[in-house]
Amino acid sequence: MGEIKNFYKGKKILVTGATGFKGSWLCSWLLELGAKVYGTGFSPNQNKNLFYDLKLNKRITLKIIDIRDYNKLKKFIKSKKPDIIFHLAAQPLVYESYLNPMDTFNINFNGTLNILDIAKSYSFVKSIIAVTSDKCYENIGKTSGYKEGDKLGGIDPYSASKAASELVVNSYFESFFKEKNNCGVSSVRAGNVIGGGDWSKNRLIPDCIRHLIKKENILLRNPNYTRPWQHVLEPLKGYLILAKKQYENPKKYSGAWNFGSSSKSIVSVKKIAELIIKFWKVGKIKTINNKFYEQKILQINSGKAKSQLVWNPTYSITKGVKVTSDWYLQVVQEKADPIQITKQQIVDYMLLNKKL
Repeated sequence: MGEIKNFYKGKKILVTGATGFKGSWLCSWLLELGAKVYGTGFSPNQNKNLFYDLKLNKRITLKIIDIRDYNKLKKFIKSKKPDIIFHLAAQPLVYESYLNPMDTFNINFNGTLNILDIAKSYSFVKSIIAVTSDKCYENIGKTSGYKEGDKLGGIDPYSASKAASELVVNSYFESFFKEKNNCGVSSVRAGNVIGGGDWSKNRLIPDCIRHLIKKENILLRNPNYTRPWQHVLEPLKGYLILAKKQYENPKKYSGAWNFGSSSKSIVSVKKIAELIIKFWKVGKIKTINNKFYEQKILQINSGKAKSQLVWNPTYSITKGVKVTSDWYLQVVQEKADPIQITKQQIVDYMLLNKKL
């Protein structure tokens, strides 16, 4: 990834939601590329939190800000003058959205609105990537994969909040950024990401790992539901490529983009759990009752990213789960340094993507 590395070296990058799982991996990768990284986070859990395991609080410039606090966020952005903003800050869990729907809408919609409204006032921001979700589409059971122009929707509060975020991204681009010709704005949609260091509650792999550590049965709510699984580095690669492209040509590359898994990576919840058990060489599965609605199947079509950005998934589903399992095995069981394990997995991935 020589071209990408040359581009990001020395660039000032803001990552909102830096203390989250995806944000931690993105910050680590940006540091590997030589970028100057700034991050915002909100009340991070320091107990088994990837951000702190990776000591990113000492390796980037971090400001704890509620993404809904317009004035504090504006002050931070004005002072740091980032070239590129990756907006990841969100309430990311479907299950949690049922328990706290107001917060989910407030964080996901107003957080995105704040970033866009602040950025439109500053010419130093050249590229904005707003991360939403594959669940932003209205799920009508389409099997060929949802494309960027398909109808937005969402039954559960999380999905609806992401669809709403998509609308505000498009509105601000068309109304305030499109004619300026100095800042690219895109929304990006990815599937269910996996990777080492995720300790979120009510997420499949973290829950599996916790049960395995305690030598308990792995409990599954919907074992036969399928999801478009992908290793966290797959969509992040897409975000990095896109941010560069629209920095250089904002009008051409602004818009909505899918970075989904390959069709072969759309497998059941049970299959993922079985692969983890295979790699850990221990564990059993038990099905439990689920009282909340979850989308049964959802697949996105990444043809646009493949043709226009030359982006493609690198890992098979088995490889993705293996790399993820290896991270936990080495860090939890073998007490290896999570910074070194994370760095090595990023370097290994970059070596497989030399042409970028």
